[in-house]
Amino acid sequence: MNASYPDLPAAKIVYVRQIEPEALPDAVRTQIDGDHTLWGVHAPDGTCIAVTRQRRDAFVLARQNDLTPVSAH
Repeated sequence: MNASYPDLPAAKIVYVRQIEPEALPDAVRTQIDGDHTLWGVHAPDGTCIAVTRQRRDAFVLARQNDLTPVSAH
């Protein structure tokens, strides 16, 4: 079935969700000062493509790169 969804954004969708520092590779964790809440920008396949300290920054970063961010739990 081929359905048309005109209300979906035309840009590529990415997912923003909170991530635990322990889930990051050691090389990345060593660059983080203390225990911070981190937000990841994730590709549809789940690959984390960016990490920020602020949720709003994750959304801004995605939009600046012509991506459409949505919240994920």
